[in-house]
Amino acid sequence: MRNTEEMHGWTVKMSTPSVLAVVTVFSMIPGGVLSDMRGSQGLETQQLAQGSSHLHRRLRRGWIWKQLFVPEEDPTPRVIGQLKSDSDRGEYSIKYVLSGEGAGDAFEIDEYSGEIRTLKKLDREEKAFYVLQAQAINRRSNEPEEPQSEFIIKVQDINDNVPQFQNEPYVSSIPEMCPTGTTVAQVTATDADDPMFGNNAKLIYSILQGEPYFSVEPKTGIIVTSWPNMDREAREQYLVVVQVKDMLGLSGGYSSSTTVTVSLTDVNDNGPTFQHHLYTFVVPENAPMGTTVGRIMAEDGDVGINAKMTYSLEDDLEESSTFFIQTDPVTQEGVILLAKPLDYESKRRFVMAAEAVNDHVDTRFLALEEFSDRTTLKIVVEDVDEPPVFLSPLYEWKVPENAAVGTVVGSVSARDTDTVNSPIRYAIDKRSDATKAFKIDPNNGTITVAKALDRETSDWHNVTVEAKETTQNHLSSSVVVFIKVLDINDNVPRLARDYQPYICEGTQAGELIQLLSAVDPDDPVEGHHFYFSMVPEKHINPNFTIRDNQDNTAGIVARRSTFTRKDRTHYLLPVVVADSGSPALSSTSTLTISVCSCQPAGHCPSGGVEALALSMGLSMQTLLGILVCLVTLTVLSVLMLMVRRHRRKQQEGLEVEVRELELPETVSQKVLYYGEPGGAGGGGGRGGLDSCQPVVPLRSHPRRRERRLRREDVRASIRMSLRESHLIGPEDEVFRQFILDRVAEADQDPYVPPFDCLRTYAYEGSGSPTGSLSSLDSSTSEVGPEQPVSNPRPYLVRLTPWYGGGEEDTVF
Repeated sequence: MRNTEEMHGWTVKMSTPSVLAVVTVFSMIPGGVLSDMRGSQGLETQQLAQGSSHLHRRLRRGWIWKQLFVPEEDPTPRVIGQLKSDSDRGEYSIKYVLSGEGAGDAFEIDEYSGEIRTLKKLDREEKAFYVLQAQAINRRSNEPEEPQSEFIIKVQDINDNVPQFQNEPYVSSIPEMCPTGTTVAQVTATDADDPMFGNNAKLIYSILQGEPYFSVEPKTGIIVTSWPNMDREAREQYLVVVQVKDMLGLSGGYSSSTTVTVSLTDVNDNGPTFQHHLYTFVVPENAPMGTTVGRIMAEDGDVGINAKMTYSLEDDLEESSTFFIQTDPVTQEGVILLAKPLDYESKRRFVMAAEAVNDHVDTRFLALEEFSDRTTLKIVVEDVDEPPVFLSPLYEWKVPENAAVGTVVGSVSARDTDTVNSPIRYAIDKRSDATKAFKIDPNNGTITVAKALDRETSDWHNVTVEAKETTQNHLSSSVVVFIKVLDINDNVPRLARDYQPYICEGTQAGELIQLLSAVDPDDPVEGHHFYFSMVPEKHINPNFTIRDNQDNTAGIVARRSTFTRKDRTHYLLPVVVADSGSPALSSTSTLTISVCSCQPAGHCPSGGVEALALSMGLSMQTLLGILVCLVTLTVLSVLMLMVRRHRRKQQEGLEVEVRELELPETVSQKVLYYGEPGGAGGGGGRGGLDSCQPVVPLRSHPRRRERRLRREDVRASIRMSLRESHLIGPEDEVFRQFILDRVAEADQDPYVPPFDCLRTYAYEGSGSPTGSLSSLDSSTSEVGPEQPVSNPRPYLVRLTPWYGGGEEDTVF
């Protein structure tokens, strides 16, 4: 429909599932108030420009559209409304344009008819409303016929969400025996549907499981107890199932459930209770103190601190102090322990009362006396075969060290405490009396002296005596006997050390020369007291006297002041030391007092050596000279010994060289060099033997034995040739080949060291007076006694055993 003032306007037709309404909305709002009303100011300006004659007419400021509604979760596209401009004459000259949220995606508009359609199903929980803009445009001028207007499409809620419980799981605890109506917990559920539209999000709570013990407030979800005096000992835990429904629980709504775990906490509503009125235990009589005799348990239905209890034993029914009881903190049991030794022969049974009391009581639930309980304990002592028992735990005796063999020192006694009362035999442990100073009577335990005692050797004897039963199990026990050896005066006193007193030449009469003290191995009860004196003589000693200081010391004092070494070098002074024992013992020691030439401070530098020299009748200079001579002789003896040892080593070295020369396997070629200063030929060779470096045996060649095998034939030829050397000339083929072989071996042998000189030998012919150099035709002694002494040639040593007989292995 049109407005009464014939103004152009929008016509909106709204389509709902039940109603199709046509609504025309006009709004006269002053310009500039709504910022989203586009085009209003421009219209006002245009109308004002038409003149004052038109100021009395109403001006259109803009358009505001009411909300359009679309149901959620509707998958069918449908028309939800229609926009129509007053300029639309049905000629399709107007084009409708839709923009804003969801335009083209969730909504579209027919550009010719202005119908608004949905394109997909909408979810209110995802987006509850859409803000869109509509505009009518003239198709011919492409200008807007109307200013752009804004409207809202609201998604209408439906019940499409299930209520959900928050903060799951639910766990709660309440004390047992609590009153009815005690709050247990509160459950909370939420519904994503619109709480302002219908009953979709209106929830209600109910109990599915847990009645009649619990109930729930329908609107708040608070769970409370509905059963009085719930006992934890009967049932400790409950599972309460709570259901929540939307739409106030009406049919067609959604529902969900949750479980609340309710635990009952303990209170002290039970006291301890013993299951038996009498507990009996058996313990052996030899059980050590602290032994666990047994355990008792008072049942308490409570737990934790409410179940803690303390056990105690009642005062003397029958000497309950022999045992004591304490609570095991883990099991809450009463542990009965042995406090004193047991003896089957003296007491065989104990009866006592035990009580258990809760540590923490709660009089709200029980009376005070109900938090305790009592029972009776009976403990039976079991007989055990025990070893003998000595009447005393140890023995301590005293015996003088001069006690005769057989003297009784003391007696030990033991008995068998068992009812059998077996006989006892005694013996001394050999390990405790290694010296066998004592012996014991095996029947009555009397200990006597077996050998002489000496306090100075051993003043205490710790003897272990063993007592053993003669029947049954032969059990034994032992005791320690301490025997102290008392001292008697059986040792003479002696000077404390070996004194070597001296007196200076300038000593004056009355001066102290030496302070003396004494020792005595004895140990008198009143302590030592020594007396010092001189040996009584007919005449008084004119030189020295002894002054007793009455404190176990004495001093030697000079009687005169004219002591010189020339007169006398030393003096002998007998000293008598006596003790205060009964009887008194004494000893005499003779001291040698030397005369010394002391330094100004009174010190004798020679320390007695000078006095010793004078006593021998020698001066210090003579004594020093003798000492120097002794030192010199010692040095010479050492030097002579070293020289002799050096010569012996040289001789041993020469013997080794000779042995090497005589061994064919360890020698090398020996070549002699004959000098010819006068001319050539055999005659010149008789002039003499030139001096050269000594022949050194070469290192044994590792392949020498191999060369021996292949030179056997050459050696045989040489030996035959040498035997007839007076018939063979120097140009003989045998000698030539021999020289060539030696030269080749020397050139190729890496083990041959270089020589300092060349030693050669030449053939002298058969007419030489000396004869051949070879020893094959010579005797063992090369130079006989018949040889002329005037022969100028030196003595020639046999180089190698070339003698025809014996060893034929010749090395060149």
